[in-house]
Amino acid sequence: MGEKASANPPITIWKNIGIRFVSAVAFSAVCIAPFYFGGWIWAILVAIMGTRMIYEWVRMSDKSATSLAYAIPIVGFLICILYALQLLPLHVFAAFAVTIGLAALERVRRGGAGWAALGVVYIVGASLLIIALRGNETGFDTVGFQLLFFIILVVVGADVGAYMGGSYFKGPKLSPKLSPNKTWSGFLTGLAFALLIAALFALVIGMSPWIGMALGFPLVILSVLGDLFESGIKRKLNVKDTGGLLPGHGGLLDRLDSLMAAVAGAAAILFLFPNIWGA
Repeated sequence: MGEKASANPPITIWKNIGIRFVSAVAFSAVCIAPFYFGGWIWAILVAIMGTRMIYEWVRMSDKSATSLAYAIPIVGFLICILYALQLLPLHVFAAFAVTIGLAALERVRRGGAGWAALGVVYIVGASLLIIALRGNETGFDTVGFQLLFFIILVVVGADVGAYMGGSYFKGPKLSPKLSPNKTWSGFLTGLAFALLIAALFALVIGMSPWIGMALGFPLVILSVLGDLFESGIKRKLNVKDTGGLLPGHGGLLDRLDSLMAAVAGAAAILFLFPNIWGA
């Protein structure tokens, strides 16, 4: 007589962590050199990633998208980058506004102009901020490198801490209607891990760890809200992932949604308190 199947089969904790790790390492490897050099080299990489995210957004939000639906936001985005690299902020704002208007206008007849406009604001706006915060200086010890690296570390720390802690502890859901897999235990472990990373990084670059944690806290909150925001959009549009570019993660937009929200928050903090980072 065969063995009776266990009534309580073992739970696989941190499933897909292997493929997620490999994808994350490969993605990081692509970004290292452009991130180090900044300027045009970094802008080219961001342009490629932003173009991919625009493609994912249009494909997800417009089931009958025309060639113009893709071309307008992509061309407008590239024009904005060219103006940004020439330090022409008024031109950037003008091109940004025109791109929003044209993207919405193109979709008026099919309906859903708001989705087209939102995609430009969401993706193009965040991508331009990522370029601006990194700046033109080359090297690990430059303000732009350390600032953007700090933001990235906090977001990644929150994501990794939430994934591991939530998988292990489980418990009540954070927002079951928007993202049924997220738990309060994951949020708290992610917050704790991200703040630890923020404090350690601040010490390494000669800042107070308290300043690091004070800056890290709102970035964690915004990264979670950014993730929930995209989850809500995907649920509204009945889409599981924005794409399949990154195995274990989904599309590029799935991977960068938290960072985009955190970057927007960091830019707002620096605008209000320009000396908080020491430069």
